[in-house]
Amino acid sequence: MIRYLTLFISSIFLAGCFIFGEPTEFDETTGQSPEWIYGKAEAFTDQRDFRKTIDYLEKLVKRYPDNKLIPSARLNLAYAYYKFGQKELSTSTVNQFITLYPSHPSMDYAYYLKGLNLYQERGIINKLTMQDISDRDVNNLKQAFDAFSELVKKYPNSKYSQDSTDRMIYLMNKIAEYDLHVARYYMKRRAYVAALNRAKNVYTTYPESIHVEESLVIQYIAYKELKLKDLEIATKKVIDLNYPENKLTSETQEGTKKWWKFWESLAD
Repeated sequence: MIRYLTLFISSIFLAGCFIFGEPTEFDETTGQSPEWIYGKAEAFTDQRDFRKTIDYLEKLVKRYPDNKLIPSARLNLAYAYYKFGQKELSTSTVNQFITLYPSHPSMDYAYYLKGLNLYQERGIINKLTMQDISDRDVNNLKQAFDAFSELVKKYPNSKYSQDSTDRMIYLMNKIAEYDLHVARYYMKRRAYVAALNRAKNVYTTYPESIHVEESLVIQYIAYKELKLKDLEIATKKVIDLNYPENKLTSETQEGTKKWWKFWESLAD
């Protein structure tokens, strides 16, 4: 008897599920105004509950795409994605914002946030050897540099301008360092043309980098090995004029130091 009663109750429960469907999670944004949802999202951001911020702002953008709050909501959503570790979503959201609202008063912050998404934090990069940095990683660094550069050029008086400039300097030196690492690799294998191209890129693209002196030395030695006398002499003059304390070129010229000993002294 108990068995039949249990089966009867179960059948009623299943029938109820079939009729009414699975229970749904309560959504307090249902029926609320855009202002209310936006305010709640801001409160969650203040509480650093970025998961809920994302949830509320995504609903706001989806339900009220033409509301006046949507531009700010999109930018705040990009920030929440960034803080929640969803860098790719943050970048794509920022790019949409830049395209849709080119005259928005917070455009400087949009470029800043775009740069932050692509920026490799100093502590992370310092833990990597140059071999660990791929061309894709360097491409991200270049995109970050371009985003910060755009901000500084268009909004020189922005409160984010100085920090962007500092990051640009760091990124410039890190990108140049990678190019020099590749140039050293080619030099040690006597692939002089390939080494020359990498070194010239540092000199022409990042002339304010701290690695310019070494890039010129690589060019000088590469020209010397390729027997391009005019270019060798011209490069030597540039080095002597700008780096009079540099000893490597004179030692190499005098034959007192073999160039490959210098490269072998450098860490791969």
